[in-house]
Amino acid sequence: MTLNEKQMQNEELNKEFLRRSGVDVSKCYQCGKCSAGCPVGDHMDIPTNKVMRLAQMGLIEDAMKSSAIWLCASCSTCTTRCPKGVDVAAVMETLRIMAKEHGYVAEKNVDKFHSVWMGIVGSMGRMYEPGLIVGRNVSTGKLFQDTSYGVPYIAKQKLKLVPYKCKNMDEIKSLISKAEAMDREERGNK
Repeated sequence: MTLNEKQMQNEELNKEFLRRSGVDVSKCYQCGKCSAGCPVGDHMDIPTNKVMRLAQMGLIEDAMKSSAIWLCASCSTCTTRCPKGVDVAAVMETLRIMAKEHGYVAEKNVDKFHSVWMGIVGSMGRMYEPGLIVGRNVSTGKLFQDTSYGVPYIAKQKLKLVPYKCKNMDEIKSLISKAEAMDREERGNK
């Protein structure tokens, strides 16, 4: 890829990011409050304010390749702490969505967890924790990871081994279908 082609690709990604996030990243003045308050910031490859800086500079591809966007807990602490009112959480979410679409999934286990979670909620209408643990472990190939944590809960009957399915599954499936249709429509407007 030539330098000119790379610049054009960066410009297209930047336009797509700005359109989809709806966030004016130029308002961020790099105070670092988002990074300082982030509960998972210590585990990120780059701090949240640096992800914001990459977005400001139009280096969306670099931001999409970071593991920080995948480790973000979507707690919105960063957005709440921002003195300029920048929706930092929306930036992280938009980057995650775009990264998945463009094949830049830096934290594959996080993506697998999300897929298993959505599959369970879509089929049962609620979370079934043993199914989440088993599904995540099978999808990552780590069959016995974290299974010991469930034993005390099962012994105290706090964790149900038999799943419970919601009564209004048609309503839940309708909501999921509408959300997926909105997502497809948004992607079609790129």
